Amino acid sequence: MQSQRNVGVFTYRNEWQNASLNIILTNSLLLNSYEEFFKKHDLTGQQYNILRILREHHPKPVSTSVLRNNMLDKMSDTSRLVGRLKTKGLVDVERNISDKRLVNIVISDKGFRLLEKIGNDLYRLDNLLQGLTEEEATTLAGLLAKARESISTAEERLTAALQFNEAV
Repeated sequence: MQSQRNVGVFTYRNEWQNASLNIILTNSLLLNSYEEFFKKHDLTGQQYNILRILREHHPKPVSTSVLRNNMLDKMSDTSRLVGRLKTKGLVDVERNISDKRLVNIVISDKGFRLLEKIGNDLYRLDNLLQGLTEEEATTLAGLLAKARESISTAEERLTAALQFNEAV
């Protein structure tokens, strides 16, 4: 019942609404905690995500489209985020020689040092869910993967159900 009060709902239409609202509430709590953590390093979670992607591709340069495709938040303004990282000296940006419309982005030495420093504190983020057992965390991850699959196929199920109802 406490979770219902946390999201301003006192009765749910069904257990699917209950699950959805609890995921949204949990997501909000996690995102806020992550942002507070990265703020201590003068970064946002999205900027950290870009630095990690660049580290994985190093020494190869990466374009903004590659970054966007690999980011957790697909709605991010990648060019703006890269600009802020460049201003902080965490990435180097150069025009692509073969295609002047593109830029080549690589993580700088300063960016590597910051990721190393952050890496020493990542246990703090892991601690957020360590109130769960390892087995519970594995189960939760599996259920969330199943939920994402359900979301991606929701329209297909709805279309099939509507077609079935029309046929009956």
